[in-house]
Amino acid sequence: MKTSGKNQLVRGEIESAAEEPRVLCIVQDTTNAKTVNERLTLNLPASTTVSKLYEDVAHKAGYANGTFCLAWANTGAMHYACVTLLQDESGTADSSGLDDSSQGRFIGPLPRDGTVGCSSDYSSPSYSYSSILNKSETGYVGLVNQAMTCYLNSLLQTLFMTPEFRNALYNWEFEESEEDPVISIPYQLKRLFVLLQTSKKRAIETTDVTRSFGWDSSEAWQQHDVQELCRVMFDALEQKWKQTEQADLINQLYQGKLKDYVRCLECGYESWRIDTYLDIPLVIRPFGASQAFGSVEEALQAFIQPETLDGPNQYFCERCKKKCDARKGLRFLHFPYLLTLQLKRFDFDYTTMHRIKLNDRMTFPEELDMSPFIDVEDEKSPQTESCTDSGAENEGSCHSDQMSNDFSTDDAVDEGICLDNTSSAERVLKPKSSLTFELFSVMVHSGSAAGGHYYACIKSFSDSQWYSFNDQHVSKVSQLASVLKEYSTNAYMLMYRLKDPSRNAKFLEVEDFPEHIKRLVQREKESEEQEKRQREIERNTCKIKLFCMHPVKMMMTENKLEVHKDKTLREATEMAYKLMDLDGVVPLDCCRLVKYDEFHEYLERSYEGEEDMPMGLLLGGVKSSYMFDLLLEIRRPDQVFQPYKPGEVMVKVHVVDLKSESIAAPVSVRAYLNQTITEFKQLIAQATGLCAETMRVVLERCYNDLRLLYVPNKTLKAEGFFRSNKVFVESSDSTDHQAAFTDSVLWKLLDRHGNTIRLFVSLPELSPGSLANRTSCPKASADSEDSLDGAKGSRKSVEAILEESTEKLKNLSLQQQQHQQQSSSTSDSQKSSEHSDFEHIESPAQEPDAASQPSQTENSTRAASDTENQFPSEERSDSDVNNDRSTSSVDSDILSSSHSSDTLCNADSGPLPLANGLDSHSITSSRRSKAHKGKKETWDTAEEDSGTDSEYDENGKSKADAQYLYFKAEPYSQEDGSGEGQKCLLVHVDKRITLAAFKQNLEPFVGVPSTQFKVFRVYANNQEFESVRLNETLSSFSDDNKITIRLGRALKKGEYRVKVYQLLVNDPEPCKFLLETVFAKGMTVRQSKEELLPQLKDQCKMDISIDRFRLRKKTWKNPGTVFLDYHVYEEDINISSNWEVFLEVLEEPERMKSMSQLAVLTRRWCPAQMNLEAFREVVLESSSVEELKEKLSELSGIPLENLEFAKGRGTFPCDMSVLEIHQDLDWNPKVSTLNVWPLYICDDGAVIFYRDSTEELMELSEEERNELMKKESSRLLKTGHRVSYSPRKEKALKIYLDGGPTKDPGQD
Repeated sequence: MKTSGKNQLVRGEIESAAEEPRVLCIVQDTTNAKTVNERLTLNLPASTTVSKLYEDVAHKAGYANGTFCLAWANTGAMHYACVTLLQDESGTADSSGLDDSSQGRFIGPLPRDGTVGCSSDYSSPSYSYSSILNKSETGYVGLVNQAMTCYLNSLLQTLFMTPEFRNALYNWEFEESEEDPVISIPYQLKRLFVLLQTSKKRAIETTDVTRSFGWDSSEAWQQHDVQELCRVMFDALEQKWKQTEQADLINQLYQGKLKDYVRCLECGYESWRIDTYLDIPLVIRPFGASQAFGSVEEALQAFIQPETLDGPNQYFCERCKKKCDARKGLRFLHFPYLLTLQLKRFDFDYTTMHRIKLNDRMTFPEELDMSPFIDVEDEKSPQTESCTDSGAENEGSCHSDQMSNDFSTDDAVDEGICLDNTSSAERVLKPKSSLTFELFSVMVHSGSAAGGHYYACIKSFSDSQWYSFNDQHVSKVSQLASVLKEYSTNAYMLMYRLKDPSRNAKFLEVEDFPEHIKRLVQREKESEEQEKRQREIERNTCKIKLFCMHPVKMMMTENKLEVHKDKTLREATEMAYKLMDLDGVVPLDCCRLVKYDEFHEYLERSYEGEEDMPMGLLLGGVKSSYMFDLLLEIRRPDQVFQPYKPGEVMVKVHVVDLKSESIAAPVSVRAYLNQTITEFKQLIAQATGLCAETMRVVLERCYNDLRLLYVPNKTLKAEGFFRSNKVFVESSDSTDHQAAFTDSVLWKLLDRHGNTIRLFVSLPELSPGSLANRTSCPKASADSEDSLDGAKGSRKSVEAILEESTEKLKNLSLQQQQHQQQSSSTSDSQKSSEHSDFEHIESPAQEPDAASQPSQTENSTRAASDTENQFPSEERSDSDVNNDRSTSSVDSDILSSSHSSDTLCNADSGPLPLANGLDSHSITSSRRSKAHKGKKETWDTAEEDSGTDSEYDENGKSKADAQYLYFKAEPYSQEDGSGEGQKCLLVHVDKRITLAAFKQNLEPFVGVPSTQFKVFRVYANNQEFESVRLNETLSSFSDDNKITIRLGRALKKGEYRVKVYQLLVNDPEPCKFLLETVFAKGMTVRQSKEELLPQLKDQCKMDISIDRFRLRKKTWKNPGTVFLDYHVYEEDINISSNWEVFLEVLEEPERMKSMSQLAVLTRRWCPAQMNLEAFREVVLESSSVEELKEKLSELSGIPLENLEFAKGRGTFPCDMSVLEIHQDLDWNPKVSTLNVWPLYICDDGAVIFYRDSTEELMELSEEERNELMKKESSRLLKTGHRVSYSPRKEKALKIYLDGGPTKDPGQD
């Protein structure tokens, strides 16, 4: 660099102007609001001087040079600067801040240090560059908000920016041998301050500090008061610093003293005591006042303003020996070096009984003169004497309860500031005129009393610049005036420091740190470098899901592979090999990594010849997530890996054997979408060894959507193949391929395979006593017995698990069968359900040829009506249930396209091993039966009762004709060991079966008819819900669902389970559960009451007559419509599953005779006694308010003109505090009818309070009111009602000195 003749700095190597770099200067005119958005652009040589820049700007903007100033603002770019134009107030060039040294300085690029050009950041009300400042420019580090710890961050930043506190903390040396550093609060604070001063991070965590407080993660979600935190933390620091040099640090910096006095106005005698304080609480708005104090000075004056004690509050004077008028007040004796003012913005509104926040404007000065507030004499008195009313000679030992903290000291009381570094005898009294404090921290709370956000605006004593510390964000505040104005409505804590050059300290620089701090800095720097290296590794690490079919576990295992992007595929394979724990199981050279799609189970491609390529290139870089996975593929030593090329599709081929009726495990084949069906068959033939000429290929496109691929020249893409596909193939010389696909045995086998689910069924324990009153299943016919004989050998396993229960049922069932044979000897249509010998219980076996057994099929179809007539309490028979079955929308589509044949197509009676493990040794299936040729049997209840449509379509054909349903059960042992004697079944069943048919298939295993047991579906957390809709299928069930069978009468069609509760209007708990019963559609209310009577007597010991109780609607806990005896369920009364109803015992005969009547519950309020009388029912003939008042007047004796009423609020019994009822209810509404606003009483059960308007409210003393409030609060909390005046409970702020709270052993 060399200096030119015009004081320009240019590079010596530049020989021509063309080679010199240029600077783009953007000038923004902020002199007024109209030009703030205007920009001037200057493209100048880098050697242009600042004085020349002023000339160019003045010429282009039209201003006179010297009447404006330019402020630099860095935009973050490398080769251009941004200049802001500001109108100069004085009109002279000197005001621009340019001296002789800066006039010749070159303009750019901008320097990044603290020199001219970026030392000051300009901000205007309409435009600010503060948002672009980062840590390197502010020089300060933020604090991370854990969740709701903004109040903690604000206080920590304030303490960090206090030189005296920070330096004292640095001078304290931690002895690790004496205390665990994890729970040492001073050590963690010191460590945090070191990080704030030396860290290169943008923000650091405070978890180590809160851990030293003894807090857990839940404390991060509790917002506390910053002033409360300051007080508690200072107390904790004092406890930790005992017996050290810092023991009195808090008192030296923050503690002040004041005098609490009472002076007699007659003799001038004064009684006083000395109190200490850490902060001064200033009232924003005085109690009962509508105007707030306008400034901190006004609030301080009010703080020391004495009050007069007169009248009943007179003071007993020790000198006068009588009660006299007196003055009581506070006087400041001396102020602390660091003065803390708390602005009490949180208050309590006694009108609404809620906490509120006061956002009134209270100004605070940058410099606060406290001399007017020290030792103020409030009046002239003839004589003043001093004494301590507590009798203590040590003035500092007396403390005020209203101050922030209690500290004791032996220092003498001075009217000024105590110098800390001198002894008591050497205290220097500071004159009042020197009590000037400068503001350096404003802690702000934005929000409401319910919650908000804290942040701090702090002045740095290093450069006198104000900064905004908002959690992790630190930015400059350009103008102090904006701080004083903007935060005057939400400033919460102010911190001032005494202006005293002899005491005002500066921050310790890094080179001046004590040795133990330097060691700490070095440790933290090494830790930070280690974290940086770890983050760098994390940024270069590929994290991807890894799958592997483990050869020993025989299951797909999943893990996460974390590999550096520079690692080769060979090294990544070795890492995956060790991660999947395959060492010693298979050789490493038998493993390779391939690209895999886990969702579609699709192998996308292999990486042949790319073993030395970096993983970063193979995976497409380091990403947070990948659209694919990796599979560690394993081969046998005698096998060769198959190459997987992009564009191939994966096909899982299942071979179907029609003879054994089995479906084999899948074989993977890879094909191309442009291959034809003929080429695809050849490919399958090579993989499976089947004959391609006779091969039938069936594609399962989605769930149970089977498509036969029969067009030879059609491509796989045209047939709907995707990345991963599933096909079934069959190749045999049978004649089945000549039949239509939907009528073929292959289709039936695949259809059954796709619709079969596995269920775990827990059976009830059976005992002879429990079965004494139960009805057994109908006797099996002779034909049925013969048909079951051949299957005895295949049912041994079922017998073993059910032997105990069936033996218990044997004698009872034989007696039942003899009775049935006598009563139905002329009938030949009984349903075959069980063998007479209960050792061979099984569901009806499927016949080999339905066409050869037409009579038996018809018998099965006609069984419903005969069985229903013989056993009216039973469910319909299996074939009738088939007629009443409905399916889901998905199944209906399948059935409409695949089950269109009306011919009987029954599977062979041989075993049917299925690919999913259903290789059963016994299969029972309800056959597809013909619909009734004659008149359709109908029911007298609506189909929507069971949640389904009619079982017949518009042509009169049964919707169940097209279904054949599979059911197989075998015993299994429960792993959870549920109790001795518990029997369980593993059931494989077609999910298109109805609940009724499913229950009938379970009859032999339960041992009772389907009408005598209930089915409960078990959900998560072992919650059980009863399945009651008999016509619904099991389509909502899935594999491995659990079912519990419980004994008890099941619901028939048109029946509903009802829970009956007793209504006790005058009991503390008005709703009491009685019993569970069954109501039926078409039943009258009186019939249901007749059925309830014996149940009430047996189960509830209630012996009442039918005319002395009523049933009424129940809506949660609210009583509603009274049901009259002639009302019919489902016609007059809507009823649903798990319905609830109130039973109310009457003291007199029923007065409700008509639906036009209205029954209301009334309660008298007696304000003179502050109590409520018992409920009494009033029956109205109309909705007239006049009639209600007349009835209440007749009931209570209150004159009609004095009677007032109000509607109760909330849930029955509309309970509320007696302290609120007199004024909170809407008494005597101006309406003529009850069914209009604001009453809206249109149904029975409304609560009406009434009172005598001439009765005066009882007068209560404050003690009586408080006592009554406690009683009412306790009473309402027991009944579960809200107490409106109860304050919100808050968790107290605690700092634990031993590292955490001690938990009570008896506490949960």
